[in-house]
Amino acid sequence: MGQAGALLEHRLLEGANLYFPRPAVKLTFDVSGLAELPEGSALSLARAVGMRTAAVGAPNSELRWFTLSRLVSALTRQVARRGGVVRLAVRSRRGTHPNEVVVAVPWRHTGKVDALAEGISEVLDAAGSRRRTIDAALVRAGERLRAADEGGEPRLIEPSVPVVGITGTNGKTTTSRMIAHVAMTAGRHVAWSSTEGVHHDGRLVVDGDYSGPGGAREVFKCSPLDLAVTETARGGILRRGIGVRRFDVSVVTNVTADHLGLEGIDTLDQLAEVKSVVPRITKPKGWAVLNGDDPRVFAMRHLTAARPWIFSPDPNSPSLRTALDEGGRATTVLDGAVVVVTHGRVMPVVDLVDVPMTLCGLSRANVENALGVTSAAMALGFTAPQIAEGLTSFLPEQNNPGRMAIWLYRDRIFVIDVAHNEAGLQALLDICHGLRGPGAALVVSLSMAGDRQPDAFRKLGEMAGLAAQQVVYTRTSHYLRGADPNQLAEWVAEGLEPTGTSLSARFDSELETLEWVMGHTAPGDVIGFMSHQQRDEVKARMGADGGHAASVDEIRSLVLGDGSS
Repeated sequence: MGQAGALLEHRLLEGANLYFPRPAVKLTFDVSGLAELPEGSALSLARAVGMRTAAVGAPNSELRWFTLSRLVSALTRQVARRGGVVRLAVRSRRGTHPNEVVVAVPWRHTGKVDALAEGISEVLDAAGSRRRTIDAALVRAGERLRAADEGGEPRLIEPSVPVVGITGTNGKTTTSRMIAHVAMTAGRHVAWSSTEGVHHDGRLVVDGDYSGPGGAREVFKCSPLDLAVTETARGGILRRGIGVRRFDVSVVTNVTADHLGLEGIDTLDQLAEVKSVVPRITKPKGWAVLNGDDPRVFAMRHLTAARPWIFSPDPNSPSLRTALDEGGRATTVLDGAVVVVTHGRVMPVVDLVDVPMTLCGLSRANVENALGVTSAAMALGFTAPQIAEGLTSFLPEQNNPGRMAIWLYRDRIFVIDVAHNEAGLQALLDICHGLRGPGAALVVSLSMAGDRQPDAFRKLGEMAGLAAQQVVYTRTSHYLRGADPNQLAEWVAEGLEPTGTSLSARFDSELETLEWVMGHTAPGDVIGFMSHQQRDEVKARMGADGGHAASVDEIRSLVLGDGSS
């Protein structure tokens, strides 16, 4: 029989991660060989590594597969003990594929974790070989671990200034930008990282997606620095861990369907577990700012030592009462104004109609973002007037490019947004409906990165088909991530079918889509335009032909419908 457990991945997580609130090593094994071991051989391995079990199940039985993660965990502890590590925390779970088991342990030195991984692999190989004994392999594994050089240590940042960690599915970049803007308008030096790069005092210093630990490292290279704001995405947590040791304030915007089916994260509950790492490492005297209208996010208050600060646009939300009863704080909307509530006090901050990002309250997503930003900024010590000044001077197009930008072009209304998942599209559609006048048509241009499951594309198609009179699809090349662009379009078309709609057109660039839209719409129509790859080119094309980003006054006029423009 061949190798019983091949090492597929050896990944160092240099900060808090899905498994531990400190650096860990993630080892992924192909355990199909263990699943196929004769029952006697599997039981011998279990007993050799100290498992107290009377049954491991027949080869490839459900009991065998159920037992495998526990068996590999026990093996990991046994190798560690043989190597002189008396106590070792071990976490195990099923991997991305059914034949995989993931084992994670904390680490301090790369040499030791390398030796541990090699030792586990050797014992697993011995379990599947008739020529080698498990006990002898355990002895060798222990000796290797004892003799291993310590090697390098984690590069974990010890912050010297307050740090805000922001996570969630939607709204992370907008929230990061808004908090940074509030700080800058208050005269602070601030650096922030996001999917749009690393900025220092409003200036781009590093371009690219820096929503992982690399972004945190770049932020702390900036000087002078009074405040650090880090966007912390799912991928960074899973692949490398969080780059700082702790947060002073954390913000969790929401948990919605996105990137499911990747890296072993298949459900919303699993995705929430990943996002919860951010509030988990927030200081006990800090604040965890949580969306009270998202049950998975609201439940994270039980996982953090930080104090809860809950936000919801609904002042009657049970989550707000619960937070206040638990000694926390709340931010909500009363009489059209953002207010902060503590026991015995209601503090007005700013009228929603004066916060440009909310589009006079039309954008519920940005109302929630404004509430989260208010909570985080006040938790950092900013005053209500400072927060109001920051929120009222933060403009959709100038300060938040790519997010809910409203353009007026040849008497059409364009709402341009990344809208990369179901929640993002719904937010886009809500704004489009709010801006559409009587008799006007709605056209939706869809586009999406390739690293999603087929049902995600079908759902976008269904949502667009139910909302719009015409739907087009743009096959962008930059974010395909290995996917077939024609297949993505087919999945969207499949989602449209139950709505009685079909794709009106398919294009290979956003500029081509723009030209088609202008030839198939009339003055007054509203276009929801997903833009990922050619956002600047699309805006330049409209600007060269008399189009422009709507001003605050124009947006107010469109939303309130007073007839001016």
